[in-house]
Amino acid sequence: MNTQVAIIGAGPSGLLLGQLLHNAGIDNIILERQSPDYVLGRIRAGVLEQGMVDLLREADVAARMDREGLPHDGFQLAFDGRCERIDLKALTGGKGVMVYGQTEVTRDLMEARQASGAITLYNTSEVQLHELKGERPYLTFEHEGRSQRLECDYIAGCDGFHGVSRQSIPAGVLKEFERVYPFGWLGILADTPPVHEELIYANHERGFALCSMRSPTRTRYYVQVAAEEKVEDWSDERFWDELKRRLPDQVASQLITGPSIEKSIAPLRSFVVEPMQYGRLFLLGDAAHIVPPTGAKGLNLAASDVSTLYRILLKVYREGRTDLLERYSAICLRRIWKAERFSWWMTSMLHRFPDTDAFSRRMQETELDYFVSSEAGRRTIAENYVGLPYEPIEQE
Repeated sequence: MNTQVAIIGAGPSGLLLGQLLHNAGIDNIILERQSPDYVLGRIRAGVLEQGMVDLLREADVAARMDREGLPHDGFQLAFDGRCERIDLKALTGGKGVMVYGQTEVTRDLMEARQASGAITLYNTSEVQLHELKGERPYLTFEHEGRSQRLECDYIAGCDGFHGVSRQSIPAGVLKEFERVYPFGWLGILADTPPVHEELIYANHERGFALCSMRSPTRTRYYVQVAAEEKVEDWSDERFWDELKRRLPDQVASQLITGPSIEKSIAPLRSFVVEPMQYGRLFLLGDAAHIVPPTGAKGLNLAASDVSTLYRILLKVYREGRTDLLERYSAICLRRIWKAERFSWWMTSMLHRFPDTDAFSRRMQETELDYFVSSEAGRRTIAENYVGLPYEPIEQE
Protein backbone atom coordinates (compact mmCIF):
# COMPACT_ATOMS: atom_id res chain seq x y z
CA MET A 1 0.00 0.00 0.00
CA ASN A 2 1.08 3.54 -0.73
CA THR A 3 -0.12 6.96 0.39
CA GLN A 4 1.24 10.47 0.79
CA VAL A 5 0.49 10.95 4.51
CA ALA A 6 -0.01 8.05 6.91
CA ILE A 7 -2.01 9.10 9.98
CA ILE A 8 -1.88 6.98 13.14
CA GLY A 9 -4.99 7.43 15.26
CA ALA A 10 -8.63 8.08 14.27
CA GLY A 11 -9.53 10.38 17.13
CA PRO A 12 -10.59 13.95 16.38
CA SER A 13 -7.09 15.21 15.51
CA GLY A 14 -6.28 12.35 13.11
CA LEU A 15 -9.69 12.61 11.46
CA LEU A 16 -9.53 16.41 11.18
CA LEU A 17 -6.06 16.31 9.62
CA GLY A 18 -7.24 13.57 7.26
CA GLN A 19 -10.29 15.57 6.21
CA LEU A 20 -8.33 18.75 5.53
CA LEU A 21 -5.70 16.85 3.52
CA HIS A 22 -8.32 14.90 1.58
CA ASN A 23 -10.21 18.08 0.67
CA ALA A 24 -6.91 19.55 -0.57
CA GLY A 25 -6.25 16.52 -2.79
CA ILE A 26 -3.49 15.07 -0.57
CA ASP A 27 -3.87 11.30 -0.25
CA ASN A 28 -3.91 9.88 3.29
CA ILE A 29 -4.73 6.66 5.11
CA ILE A 30 -5.64 6.48 8.81
CA LEU A 31 -4.73 3.51 11.03
CA GLU A 32 -6.65 3.05 14.31
CA ARG A 33 -6.12 0.23 16.81
CA GLN A 34 -9.64 0.42 18.25
CA SER A 35 -13.11 -0.03 16.73
CA PRO A 36 -15.25 2.95 15.58
CA ASP A 37 -17.66 2.38 18.51
CA TYR A 38 -14.79 2.44 21.01
CA VAL A 39 -13.49 5.72 19.58
CA LEU A 40 -16.97 7.26 19.80
CA GLY A 41 -17.37 6.01 23.36
CA ARG A 42 -14.63 8.28 24.72
CA ILE A 43 -16.34 11.09 26.63
CA ARG A 44 -14.01 14.03 26.73
CA ALA A 45 -13.87 17.77 26.18
CA GLY A 46 -16.74 19.99 25.25
CA VAL A 47 -15.45 23.57 24.92
CA LEU A 48 -14.12 24.53 21.48
CA GLU A 49 -11.98 27.63 20.96
CA GLN A 50 -12.71 30.01 18.11
CA GLY A 51 -9.66 28.68 16.21
CA MET A 52 -10.94 25.10 16.31
CA VAL A 53 -14.45 26.17 15.31
CA ASP A 54 -12.99 27.98 12.30
CA LEU A 55 -10.86 24.94 11.39
CA LEU A 56 -13.89 22.61 11.50
CA ARG A 57 -15.69 25.03 9.19
CA GLU A 58 -12.67 25.10 6.88
CA ALA A 59 -12.75 21.29 6.77
CA ASP A 60 -16.45 21.48 5.84
CA VAL A 61 -17.57 19.39 8.82
CA ALA A 62 -19.28 22.10 10.88
CA ALA A 63 -22.91 21.96 9.73
CA ARG A 64 -24.22 20.07 12.77
CA MET A 65 -21.98 22.02 15.17
CA ASP A 66 -23.34 25.30 13.81
CA ARG A 67 -26.88 23.95 14.14
CA GLU A 68 -26.67 22.29 17.56
CA GLY A 69 -23.61 23.75 19.30
CA LEU A 70 -24.04 26.35 22.02
CA PRO A 71 -22.04 29.57 21.47
CA HIS A 72 -20.89 31.00 24.81
CA ASP A 73 -19.82 34.61 25.26
CA GLY A 74 -18.70 34.24 28.88
CA PHE A 75 -18.17 31.98 31.88
CA GLN A 76 -18.43 32.23 35.66
CA LEU A 77 -15.68 32.10 38.29
CA ALA A 78 -17.06 31.17 41.70
CA PHE A 79 -15.03 31.79 44.87
CA ASP A 80 -15.53 33.22 48.34
CA GLY A 81 -19.27 32.47 48.07
CA ARG A 82 -19.81 34.62 44.99
CA CYS A 83 -19.86 34.36 41.18
CA GLU A 84 -17.91 36.68 38.88
CA ARG A 85 -18.66 36.69 35.14
CA ILE A 86 -15.80 36.80 32.63
CA ASP A 87 -17.32 38.49 29.57
CA LEU A 88 -15.32 36.85 26.78
CA LYS A 89 -16.94 38.76 23.93
CA ALA A 90 -16.44 42.22 25.42
CA LEU A 91 -12.89 41.52 26.61
CA THR A 92 -11.56 39.92 23.40
CA GLY A 93 -13.15 42.03 20.69
CA GLY A 94 -15.99 39.66 19.88
CA LYS A 95 -14.51 36.18 20.40
CA GLY A 96 -16.22 33.36 22.25
CA VAL A 97 -16.22 29.57 22.58
CA MET A 98 -18.53 26.84 21.31
CA VAL A 99 -19.92 24.20 23.67
CA TYR A 100 -20.04 21.04 21.54
CA GLY A 101 -18.86 17.65 22.75
CA GLN A 102 -15.75 15.89 21.50
CA THR A 103 -17.91 12.82 20.85
CA GLU A 104 -20.05 14.92 18.48
CA VAL A 105 -16.99 16.38 16.73
CA THR A 106 -15.62 12.86 16.25
CA ARG A 107 -18.94 11.56 14.90
CA ASP A 108 -19.17 14.43 12.40
CA LEU A 109 -15.60 13.78 11.22
CA MET A 110 -16.19 10.00 10.93
CA GLU A 111 -19.31 10.56 8.83
CA ALA A 112 -17.49 13.05 6.60
CA ARG A 113 -14.59 10.64 6.07
CA GLN A 114 -16.90 7.77 5.27
CA ALA A 115 -18.75 9.94 2.75
CA SER A 116 -15.47 11.01 1.14
CA GLY A 117 -14.36 7.43 0.48
CA ALA A 118 -10.98 8.02 2.14
CA ILE A 119 -9.52 4.94 3.82
CA THR A 120 -9.57 4.36 7.58
CA LEU A 121 -8.37 0.97 8.82
CA TYR A 122 -9.84 0.18 12.25
CA ASN A 123 -8.75 -2.61 14.62
CA THR A 124 -5.13 -2.55 13.45
CA SER A 125 -2.44 -4.06 15.68
CA GLU A 126 1.34 -4.49 15.88
CA VAL A 127 1.87 -1.07 14.25
CA GLN A 128 5.57 -0.32 13.75
CA LEU A 129 7.24 2.72 12.18
CA HIS A 130 10.32 2.34 9.97
CA GLU A 131 12.90 4.54 8.21
CA LEU A 132 11.70 7.72 9.88
CA LYS A 133 14.91 9.52 8.90
CA GLY A 134 14.90 8.07 5.38
CA GLU A 135 13.43 9.32 2.11
CA ARG A 136 10.59 6.80 2.16
CA PRO A 137 9.27 5.89 5.62
CA TYR A 138 6.84 3.00 5.97
CA LEU A 139 4.61 1.31 8.52
CA THR A 140 4.01 -2.38 9.12
CA PHE A 141 0.90 -3.61 10.91
CA GLU A 142 -1.64 -6.41 11.23
CA HIS A 143 -5.17 -5.90 9.90
CA GLU A 144 -7.90 -8.52 9.59
CA GLY A 145 -5.37 -11.28 10.15
CA ARG A 146 -2.94 -10.13 7.46
CA SER A 147 0.45 -8.44 7.71
CA GLN A 148 0.46 -5.15 5.81
CA ARG A 149 3.03 -2.58 4.73
CA LEU A 150 2.14 1.07 4.08
CA GLU A 151 4.69 3.30 2.35
CA CYS A 152 4.31 7.07 2.63
CA ASP A 153 6.03 10.46 2.45
CA TYR A 154 5.20 11.57 6.00
CA ILE A 155 3.68 10.11 9.18
CA ALA A 156 1.36 12.04 11.51
CA GLY A 157 1.27 10.56 15.02
CA CYS A 158 -2.21 11.36 16.38
CA ASP A 159 -2.37 8.29 18.62
CA GLY A 160 -2.39 9.82 22.08
CA PHE A 161 -0.21 9.72 25.16
CA HIS A 162 0.18 5.92 25.17
CA GLY A 163 0.46 5.51 21.39
CA VAL A 164 3.25 3.96 19.35
CA SER A 165 4.30 7.17 17.55
CA ARG A 166 6.21 8.90 20.34
CA GLN A 167 7.58 5.56 21.54
CA SER A 168 9.10 5.00 18.07
CA ILE A 169 11.50 7.92 18.52
CA PRO A 170 14.89 6.69 19.80
CA ALA A 171 15.80 7.24 23.45
CA GLY A 172 17.67 10.46 24.11
CA VAL A 173 16.07 12.44 21.27
CA LEU A 174 13.12 13.88 23.19
CA LYS A 175 13.18 16.08 26.27
CA GLU A 176 10.18 15.50 28.53
CA PHE A 177 8.55 18.00 30.87
CA GLU A 178 5.95 16.65 33.27
CA ARG A 179 3.95 17.49 36.35
CA VAL A 180 1.49 14.98 37.80
CA TYR A 181 -1.11 16.57 40.08
CA PRO A 182 -2.06 14.90 43.37
CA PHE A 183 -5.78 14.77 42.55
CA GLY A 184 -8.23 13.88 39.80
CA TRP A 185 -11.60 14.98 38.48
CA LEU A 186 -14.64 12.84 39.22
CA GLY A 187 -17.06 13.61 36.40
CA ILE A 188 -20.64 12.60 35.71
CA LEU A 189 -22.88 12.97 32.69
CA ALA A 190 -26.59 13.40 33.39
CA ASP A 191 -29.72 14.16 31.39
CA THR A 192 -30.64 17.21 33.45
CA PRO A 193 -30.86 20.90 32.49
CA PRO A 194 -27.70 22.93 33.24
CA VAL A 195 -27.61 24.74 36.57
CA HIS A 196 -26.52 27.91 34.74
CA GLU A 197 -26.50 29.04 31.12
CA GLU A 198 -22.70 29.42 31.29
CA LEU A 199 -19.91 27.21 32.66
CA ILE A 200 -19.04 27.71 36.32
CA TYR A 201 -15.49 27.13 37.62
CA ALA A 202 -15.61 27.00 41.42
CA ASN A 203 -12.84 27.38 44.00
CA HIS A 204 -13.92 26.07 47.41
CA GLU A 205 -12.19 25.00 50.60
CA ARG A 206 -13.45 21.44 49.98
CA GLY A 207 -11.93 21.45 46.48
CA PHE A 208 -12.61 22.50 42.91
CA ALA A 209 -15.90 21.98 41.05
CA LEU A 210 -16.98 22.59 37.46
CA CYS A 211 -20.50 22.90 36.09
CA SER A 212 -20.48 22.27 32.36
CA MET A 213 -22.92 21.03 29.73
CA ARG A 214 -23.20 19.26 26.40
CA SER A 215 -26.65 20.55 25.41
CA PRO A 216 -29.67 22.30 27.00
CA THR A 217 -30.73 18.87 28.34
CA ARG A 218 -27.41 17.14 29.10
CA THR A 219 -24.96 18.24 31.78
CA ARG A 220 -21.39 17.41 32.70
CA TYR A 221 -20.33 18.10 36.30
CA TYR A 222 -16.98 17.54 38.00
CA VAL A 223 -15.58 17.62 41.52
CA GLN A 224 -11.93 17.40 42.51
CA VAL A 225 -11.12 14.17 44.37
CA ALA A 226 -7.96 12.68 45.84
CA ALA A 227 -5.84 10.71 43.36
CA GLU A 228 -6.50 7.42 45.18
CA GLU A 229 -10.34 7.71 45.13
CA LYS A 230 -12.34 4.94 43.44
CA VAL A 231 -15.32 5.78 41.26
CA GLU A 232 -17.36 2.89 42.71
CA ASP A 233 -17.24 4.60 46.13
CA TRP A 234 -19.22 7.52 44.74
CA SER A 235 -22.97 7.03 44.53
CA ASP A 236 -24.96 9.60 42.58
CA GLU A 237 -26.35 10.95 45.85
CA ARG A 238 -22.88 11.41 47.33
CA PHE A 239 -21.70 13.20 44.18
CA TRP A 240 -24.64 15.63 44.06
CA ASP A 241 -24.30 16.43 47.77
CA GLU A 242 -20.59 17.17 47.37
CA LEU A 243 -21.14 19.31 44.28
CA LYS A 244 -23.77 21.42 46.08
CA ARG A 245 -21.39 22.04 48.98
CA ARG A 246 -18.78 23.51 46.63
CA LEU A 247 -21.08 25.94 44.81
CA PRO A 248 -22.32 29.35 46.00
CA ASP A 249 -25.70 29.02 47.72
CA GLN A 250 -27.63 30.83 44.99
CA VAL A 251 -26.25 28.35 42.42
CA ALA A 252 -26.61 25.21 44.55
CA SER A 253 -30.28 25.99 45.19
CA GLN A 254 -30.93 25.92 41.42
CA LEU A 255 -29.22 22.55 40.82
CA ILE A 256 -31.46 19.85 39.32
CA THR A 257 -30.13 16.36 40.02
CA GLY A 258 -30.79 13.06 38.29
CA PRO A 259 -29.29 9.62 37.62
CA SER A 260 -25.83 9.64 36.06
CA ILE A 261 -25.43 8.02 32.64
CA GLU A 262 -21.61 7.99 32.88
CA LYS A 263 -19.22 8.43 35.78
CA SER A 264 -15.42 8.35 35.75
CA ILE A 265 -12.30 9.77 37.37
CA ALA A 266 -9.69 11.47 35.18
CA PRO A 267 -6.13 12.04 36.47
CA LEU A 268 -4.55 15.47 35.93
CA ARG A 269 -1.12 16.00 34.46
CA SER A 270 0.91 18.54 32.51
CA PHE A 271 3.23 16.97 29.93
CA VAL A 272 5.22 18.24 26.94
CA VAL A 273 7.88 16.67 24.74
CA GLU A 274 10.36 18.62 22.65
CA PRO A 275 10.79 18.45 19.72
CA MET A 276 7.51 17.28 18.15
CA GLN A 277 9.21 16.05 14.98
CA TYR A 278 11.68 13.27 14.24
CA GLY A 279 12.62 12.95 10.58
CA ARG A 280 9.37 12.43 8.68
CA LEU A 281 7.32 11.72 11.80
CA PHE A 282 5.27 14.54 13.33
CA LEU A 283 3.60 14.27 16.74
CA LEU A 284 0.19 15.92 17.27
CA GLY A 285 -2.12 16.36 20.23
CA ASP A 286 -1.80 14.08 23.26
CA ALA A 287 1.08 12.20 21.61
CA ALA A 288 3.18 15.30 22.31
CA HIS A 289 1.47 17.19 25.12
CA ILE A 290 -1.13 16.87 27.87
CA VAL A 291 -2.76 19.74 29.75
CA PRO A 292 -4.87 19.51 32.89
CA PRO A 293 -8.48 20.05 31.75
CA THR A 294 -9.00 23.18 33.85
CA GLY A 295 -8.29 25.53 30.96
CA ALA A 296 -10.24 23.49 28.33
CA LYS A 297 -7.15 23.31 26.13
CA GLY A 298 -6.44 19.63 25.31
CA LEU A 299 -8.55 19.12 22.19
CA ASN A 300 -7.99 22.73 21.15
CA LEU A 301 -4.20 22.37 21.21
CA ALA A 302 -4.50 19.25 19.07
CA ALA A 303 -6.49 21.34 16.58
CA SER A 304 -3.78 24.00 16.37
CA ASP A 305 -1.17 21.26 15.79
CA VAL A 306 -3.36 19.95 12.96
CA SER A 307 -3.69 23.42 11.47
CA THR A 308 0.08 23.99 11.53
CA LEU A 309 0.98 20.62 9.98
CA TYR A 310 -1.79 20.88 7.37
CA ARG A 311 -0.64 24.33 6.22
CA ILE A 312 2.99 23.20 6.03
CA LEU A 313 2.08 20.07 4.02
CA LEU A 314 -0.02 22.19 1.64
CA LYS A 315 3.08 24.26 0.89
CA VAL A 316 5.22 21.12 0.57
CA TYR A 317 2.92 19.42 -1.95
CA ARG A 318 1.88 22.53 -3.90
CA GLU A 319 5.12 24.52 -3.90
CA GLY A 320 7.85 22.04 -2.94
CA ARG A 321 8.55 24.00 0.25
CA THR A 322 10.19 21.17 2.24
CA ASP A 323 12.20 23.85 4.09
CA LEU A 324 9.06 24.62 6.12
CA LEU A 325 8.90 21.12 7.66
CA GLU A 326 11.52 21.93 10.30
CA ARG A 327 9.41 24.86 11.54
CA TYR A 328 6.55 22.63 12.69
CA SER A 329 7.78 21.87 16.19
CA ALA A 330 8.81 25.41 17.14
CA ILE A 331 5.55 26.95 15.91
CA CYS A 332 3.44 24.40 17.80
CA LEU A 333 5.48 24.57 21.00
CA ARG A 334 5.19 28.34 21.34
CA ARG A 335 1.40 28.05 21.53
CA ILE A 336 1.50 24.85 23.59
CA TRP A 337 3.64 26.36 26.35
CA LYS A 338 1.36 29.39 26.64
CA ALA A 339 -1.65 27.06 26.94
CA GLU A 340 0.25 24.90 29.47
CA ARG A 341 0.92 28.06 31.50
CA PHE A 342 -2.75 29.06 31.47
CA SER A 343 -3.95 25.54 32.37
CA TRP A 344 -1.35 25.32 35.16
CA TRP A 345 -2.40 28.74 36.49
CA MET A 346 -6.12 27.88 36.41
CA THR A 347 -5.40 24.56 38.11
CA SER A 348 -3.23 26.20 40.77
CA MET A 349 -5.81 28.91 41.47
CA LEU A 350 -8.90 26.73 41.64
CA HIS A 351 -7.83 23.45 43.29
CA ARG A 352 -7.04 22.49 46.83
CA PHE A 353 -3.59 20.88 47.09
CA PRO A 354 -2.55 18.48 49.88
CA ASP A 355 -0.26 21.14 51.35
CA THR A 356 -2.85 23.95 51.06
CA ASP A 357 -2.98 25.73 54.41
CA ALA A 358 -4.86 28.83 55.60
CA PHE A 359 -2.23 31.13 54.09
CA SER A 360 -2.37 29.38 50.69
CA ARG A 361 -6.17 29.54 50.68
CA ARG A 362 -6.09 33.27 51.33
CA MET A 363 -3.50 33.75 48.58
CA GLN A 364 -5.72 31.89 46.08
CA GLU A 365 -8.75 33.98 46.99
CA THR A 366 -6.76 37.22 46.87
CA GLU A 367 -5.26 36.40 43.48
CA LEU A 368 -8.67 35.54 42.02
CA ASP A 369 -10.14 38.70 43.54
CA TYR A 370 -7.29 40.78 42.10
CA PHE A 371 -7.73 39.35 38.60
CA VAL A 372 -11.50 39.81 38.47
CA SER A 373 -11.39 43.33 39.95
CA SER A 374 -8.93 44.47 37.27
CA GLU A 375 -9.87 45.06 33.63
CA ALA A 376 -6.38 43.91 32.60
CA GLY A 377 -6.72 40.77 34.75
CA ARG A 378 -10.11 39.87 33.27
CA ARG A 379 -8.75 40.45 29.75
CA THR A 380 -5.78 38.14 30.42
CA ILE A 381 -8.12 35.35 31.53
CA ALA A 382 -10.50 35.94 28.62
CA GLU A 383 -7.94 36.02 25.81
CA ASN A 384 -6.33 32.82 27.06
CA TYR A 385 -9.69 31.09 27.54
CA VAL A 386 -10.93 31.80 23.99
CA GLY A 387 -7.51 30.69 22.70
CA LEU A 388 -4.47 32.60 21.55
CA PRO A 389 -4.22 33.17 17.77
CA TYR A 390 -2.78 30.46 15.53
CA GLU A 391 0.73 31.44 14.44
CA PRO A 392 1.20 31.59 10.65
CA ILE A 393 3.80 29.20 9.22
CA GLU A 394 5.48 32.13 7.50
CA GLN A 395 5.56 35.74 8.62
CA GLU A 396 3.85 38.06 6.17
